[in-house]
Amino acid sequence: MDDSAPRAGRSMFVWLVGGSQVLGLASVVLTGVWMGHYRGGFAWDGSAHEFNLHPLCMVLGLVFLQGDAILVYRIFRNEAKRNVKVLHGIIHLLALIISIIGVVAVFDFHRAAKIPDMYSLHSWCGMATIVLFCLQWVMGLMFFLFPVASSWLRATYLPIHVFCGLALMVLAIGSSLLGITEKLLFSIMPTYSLFAPEGVLANVLGILLVCFGVLLGYLITREEYRRPPNPEEESLSVHFKTLTEGGSPTTP
Repeated sequence: MDDSAPRAGRSMFVWLVGGSQVLGLASVVLTGVWMGHYRGGFAWDGSAHEFNLHPLCMVLGLVFLQGDAILVYRIFRNEAKRNVKVLHGIIHLLALIISIIGVVAVFDFHRAAKIPDMYSLHSWCGMATIVLFCLQWVMGLMFFLFPVASSWLRATYLPIHVFCGLALMVLAIGSSLLGITEKLLFSIMPTYSLFAPEGVLANVLGILLVCFGVLLGYLITREEYRRPPNPEEESLSVHFKTLTEGGSPTTP
């Protein structure tokens, strides 16, 4: 009887993680269907087909992969933290590379079509997101994966890093929703209000992105799903307390 609650909690966690993956993958697939079926496919030639890579890369990289990079600390709670850090950094790097490809694609298309850059709210929010994402990755690299900062600085920056990760996820999904609306208004404005199939599909995509973000936020913020303390974290905590309360840290 005593083990029933932990087992139920683990079972719920598995279902929630599985649900997040279904939502994330469905978002990527729907983006591919939208751009591939309704917008003519993909290319790298400066045409509208090159633009189609932009939404696909941003949803795949800046939303789905970024979300999975955050989730690794919940999924691999009992693995060696160093290994989890490496996986976290690699997935974020992959997300960054894919997102940069998406940004290059839209600028390349704009240049070929002589369309102005960076005038819409979507472009402002999207550029802010990608720049902050780059900064977040570099800071994480320097503070945690190959730390060049002191233990006190790492302990101080850790909650900021966690908050910024969640904030970037909100920014990425918000920018995606702005981009979906902008693309629909540019492409099918006369028929959008008539529930055109393309518009319905894009609306469903937006709902999936929101659900993915909400479920991810739930998994990240629930206390019972947090990584349990380990010697490395305890050492960091003790060092931080020693430095802030006075005295010199002791060595084991």
